[in-house]
Amino acid sequence: MKVSASFLSSKNPAVDLTKLNDTDVDYIHVDIMDGKFVPNKTMPFSEMKNIYKYTSKRLDVHLMVENPKEYIPLYAELNTEYITIHVELEEDIMECLELIKSYSIKAGLSIKPNTKVSELIPYLPYIDMVLVMSVEPGAGGQAFIEESEERIKEVRALLNSYNIPAVINVDGGINGDTVKRCSECDIVTAGSYIVNSDNFQDKISSLR
Repeated sequence: MKVSASFLSSKNPAVDLTKLNDTDVDYIHVDIMDGKFVPNKTMPFSEMKNIYKYTSKRLDVHLMVENPKEYIPLYAELNTEYITIHVELEEDIMECLELIKSYSIKAGLSIKPNTKVSELIPYLPYIDMVLVMSVEPGAGGQAFIEESEERIKEVRALLNSYNIPAVINVDGGINGDTVKRCSECDIVTAGSYIVNSDNFQDKISSLR
């Protein structure tokens, strides 16, 4: 199991990113919120771009924004492996996925807890990752939604039925207990479980 660490709950991102850089975490999960697609808002790109000063880890960028086309070129400049947009967007999703791919970056598609898994079908051939939200997106520190375990299995079955090699990432309420319900995943994203602890590496190791 790969682990992506979110610093959304961090009270001191510079310190926590430096500490994460000293662990064997696979990715830094970067949550971008515009205050429109979800109620909360994260720091602007002018500040976020400085992430490279604190970590050399590959980035897993999650765009919770109404207009991803504004953000994709910016985050494509960083040490980014994945850029993920939401299937619930009213924007042209294919256009956004093609824009991500044009930068030779892997494209992800995220799905909220109450969205039908079948909404992913038109885009399956074009994505490298499905990000299953196991909480309502927009805030850190929420509890894992119990039904997420079945949704993860449903996504895995869907990928297999279309012979799609995309990985599954699960984000929200991930800790040492809930990770056991994510056996069908390839990556888990954990935030407060890691950054609110005294030993980042111990928490990361407990998720693998």
